[in-house]
Amino acid sequence: MALLDIVKAGDPLLKQVASPIEKVDSKLRKLMENMAETMYKADGVGLAAPQIGQSIRLVVIDVGDDKGLVEMVNPVITHREGSELGQEGCLSVPNVFGDVERAEKVTVEYLNRWGKKKRLTAKGLMARCIQHELDHLEGTLFIDVAKTIKQGEKK
Repeated sequence: MALLDIVKAGDPLLKQVASPIEKVDSKLRKLMENMAETMYKADGVGLAAPQIGQSIRLVVIDVGDDKGLVEMVNPVITHREGSELGQEGCLSVPNVFGDVERAEKVTVEYLNRWGKKKRLTAKGLMARCIQHELDHLEGTLFIDVAKTIKQGEKK
């Protein structure tokens, strides 16, 4: 596996809408593994392909729950429920945190690493992370939608 460079805010790639993935193959699975390794090394809970310079619809998430690592190819949120304000940070926007309003519960449909259709309904940190990472696929950073922004340590 290999560590990948994380693209930082200001890079125009982070403002692009990512392209759908046409096929799930060994090359894509290798990219997923490298993205997961990069996310863990950077102490993150999610990473979207645009954050490593690939404008494709791919995210990896691990919020430390019983689901473990979740890899999502071409994810789409099909249901949102409720609303809550919570603090977020981002590997592409280091040392900046903000309060972002998100749905408290989401359902997302995606392909897994083997190209099989999956559906996941999530609450809490997983729901927040899914929404945050899928925003990256639309060219949106959390700082674009945050109600407040703070520099420095997470509170």
